[in-house]
Amino acid sequence: MSDQFEVQAELREDTGKGASRRLRRLADKVPAIIYGGDKDPQSLTLVRKDIEKSLENEAFYSQVLEVNVAGEVQKAILKDLQRHPAKNNVMHADFLRIDAKVAIKVNVPIHFLNEEDCAGVKMEGGMIQHQATDIEVSCLPGDIPEYIEVDMLEVITGQIIHLSEVTLPEGVTSVALSLGEDHDLAIASVVAPKGTSDEDEETVEVEEGETEGEEGDSEE
Repeated sequence: MSDQFEVQAELREDTGKGASRRLRRLADKVPAIIYGGDKDPQSLTLVRKDIEKSLENEAFYSQVLEVNVAGEVQKAILKDLQRHPAKNNVMHADFLRIDAKVAIKVNVPIHFLNEEDCAGVKMEGGMIQHQATDIEVSCLPGDIPEYIEVDMLEVITGQIIHLSEVTLPEGVTSVALSLGEDHDLAIASVVAPKGTSDEDEETVEVEEGETEGEEGDSEE
């Protein structure tokens, strides 16, 4: 687990779409909400530059956060994030309170290792394709991994890495696999370069044609 992130927030009394627009436009702040646990939801205000700086760290999306609401620290995770469709600015953030003794579901980013030295790429000229960039896991808040590693070193062309082949830390389980074998999703694969098969077939056809021609000439 990575170092603790702290989010400074203020309580927001002026709510509604109009209030949120004014907040973003005039004060350069971001509306947010924290909910869950045995407390009522609370409308919050975040400083835009602070939250956007925190979001530059991928661990912020999956790790337990300390949300400081008017001096009261609440443990939570970032549950949802809304961005402007064109500008990509943060528009709204949702935080879910957590209990250290209760397992939660969270999406953890995947780190792919040894892609440049992958057997299917380096020896066979293949290309790596990522079918997933994160994995939804279930675990206690204190066991949330910062990321999950998938080693591509020995993966050959045509091979697919599935969820069941990924090693998860102790105490961490895959949400998808808990639903059954039919949910053993593809994570990554190595595919042959485009046109490789067609070119091989054309080469074989040409060689066969040349052989037949040579045989015909010899018979004459």
